[in-house]
This record gives sequence, structure tokens and C-alpha cells, in this order.
Amino acid sequence: MSPEAKILLGAVRDLAPSISARSAEIDTARRLPLDLLAQLTDAGCFRMFVPKSHGGLDIDVPASMEIIETLACADGSTGWVVMIGSETPMFLALLSRKHFDSIYTNGPDVIIAGGFAPRGQAKLVDGNYRVSGRWGFASGCQHSQWLFGNCIVTENGTPRAGVIPGTAEARAMMFAPSKAQILDTWSVNGLRGTGSHDIAVENLTVPADDSFDIFFGRPCVETPSKAEPLLYAALHIGAVAIGIAQRAITEIVALGSTNKRRLYASASLAESPLFQYRVGHADTSLRAARNLVRSQADAVWNSAVAGNPVSIDGRAPVMAAITWAVQTCAAVVDTCYKAGGGTSPYDGSSLQRCMRDIQTLTQHAAVAESWMTTAGATILGRPTGFSV
Repeated sequence: MSPEAKILLGAVRDLAPSISARSAEIDTARRLPLDLLAQLTDAGCFRMFVPKSHGGLDIDVPASMEIIETLACADGSTGWVVMIGSETPMFLALLSRKHFDSIYTNGPDVIIAGGFAPRGQAKLVDGNYRVSGRWGFASGCQHSQWLFGNCIVTENGTPRAGVIPGTAEARAMMFAPSKAQILDTWSVNGLRGTGSHDIAVENLTVPADDSFDIFFGRPCVETPSKAEPLLYAALHIGAVAIGIAQRAITEIVALGSTNKRRLYASASLAESPLFQYRVGHADTSLRAARNLVRSQADAVWNSAVAGNPVSIDGRAPVMAAITWAVQTCAAVVDTCYKAGGGTSPYDGSSLQRCMRDIQTLTQHAAVAESWMTTAGATILGRPTGFSV
């Protein structure tokens, strides 16, 4: 781990107790408090992948896994928001180098938010784009300096051909928050504090320079941290899940130390063989999930350092591993929640927040069960349709 990563990890560990103490506040506000956002910014969370030439830390992705996990253990929403915001330079690097440089002229702490699903339409007009669309799940949109929405590109009323035969071209359109609507839609069960509202624009002219290809673009900054943005983003989702599950185990162990005794039980929780089994099983499962995800992060990172992009077939087992790890984390949280007995369902219980957060996280497309099918098809030598 680099000196920069060690300093950042130390900073987030110092912040973790105060973040945990504000979890209910974060949930209620449905966004990160601005003073907490400022603390995370000052610590360097949003410049961890910014090149050093642009005032950033440019730490390695394996080190970032522990940093994001630490924040997610303190509060799931905080871990998620930092995850999204920290990946900003990975996607801004898909712009031209001149534009990338100009965005970081005023400092390294730039945050973008937006939607990856191509739910907009971008009409090519005189070399620029006329954009309309609405995108969901724009985590952190209320504090971002830039927003983006992925669009199907059309010309003369017809979708332009994409890189893969039979598909349409998709490009992400970037625009200032003042040019868009932020629609208050994030009334949800878990990860409430991420502010993942919908964003929308109508007939907005976007210069061609403010667009990039999320799935097939090539980075203008040739550093390992920009080499595999989609895989890095998926690995970070695994880190958030691991952090939430670790919090659940920490909470159930703390509950056991209080000598709590369930109704009709002859012994305290800590003395119960069933409780001991559940804690042991949960801890073992979490360690397996963490080790698997981190080994995948190491492998992807080492390939990037060597200048060897992960192949299409090579992506499938990585995505399947992350999916399995997230499913395992959900099972760990479920075990801890049940072991907590009658205290778990209350709003004041961290276990119920962990349960809500992990179940919401499992709905993300990056950890859908279909990744297991893709991995299986790859192993069997069958067509996968996997293209990113």
C-alpha cells in the first residue's frame, strides 16, 4: 500500500466513529450532510484516483477496497457515495485529454453523478448533440459538479450503428447540474442516504466534447487506475457489501457481549451453541467473500499494471465472483439480523439498517444473478452476449 493510501485509510478510520453516530441523520436526510461531505473531501476521498499530475493521490485499486469497505462499515450510504464520487476520474478520462485537463484546472476534488443505462436520446445536430432523457439512480447528484446520462445516438431520425453488430451507438452526455432537473424520487428502503434521485434534461444542446463512451471508450490518461473503470466499479460494489456485512457482525458480537438472553432461553446469547454457530458461520463466510473479491481486485489491477486488458471471457468470472460475494454478504447480514432476535427490527438498531442497505445493494445490475449464467456459459464454451 502506497504512503498516500495509508494516510487516506488512516483518515477514514478516524472519521468512521463519527460517521456511524450520524447514520440515522444520513438516512433521514436521504443524502450526506454537507459538513460530512466536506470532511470526506478534505480527507482525500474524492481524489484517490485523480492523477498526481492533477493534484490527486492516484492510489492503487486494491488499496481502495479497504478504504471503501471501512466507510461502508461505518455507514452503508456513506461508503456508497464515496465509492461513486471517487470513480469520477475513471470516467472523465474517457473525454479528450484537453477537456480532462480543463476540468481539473481548479483542483482535484471533482465529483460527477449520472445514469449508465441508455435511457436518453442524443440527436446529432451540426456536430453536437440535442439531448433529452431521464435517468435513475444518480447517486450523489445533489452535490456533484457535473451530471451525465447515457443516450442512444441518432442521426436523421435513425439510431447510429454501435460497435457490436446489431446494436445502437450509446454515448454518455455530460452537463452542468444547472442545466438539468433533479427529481425527488429516492424514497426507498435501503441506502437511503445516497441521494440517488432521477435526473432529466429536455432538448439540451451538449457539445460533442462533453460526451464519452462508457463501455468502449479509451482513457486519455494511461495509468492503471483508468484501465478498467467498469470492473473497478463492480469490485467497489463488492467492497461496500463487505463493509455492510462486517458492520452486521460487529453489531451482533457487541449484542452478545451484553449477556442478553432471549425470551424462554436458558442461557445468554453468548453461551448459546446456536448463537455461537451463527456468529462463526457468518464470520467465516464474510472472510471468504472478502478474500475472493480482493483476490479479483489484485488480479485485475496486476493485469492493468502489466498493460494487459482483461479479455471479454476473463471479465465473466470476475463479475460472477463479485456477485457471489454480494449474495454471501446478504446471507451474513440475514444471519446476524435473525440472531439479534427482537431487538433487530427497531429503527434504532444498526442491524435493521444493515439489512435494508444490503438488500437494496443486491438489486444493482452489476451484481445481478445473470452474471453467474454468463460465467457458466463461458466455462461451457457457449455464447454469452457479454460485451463490456
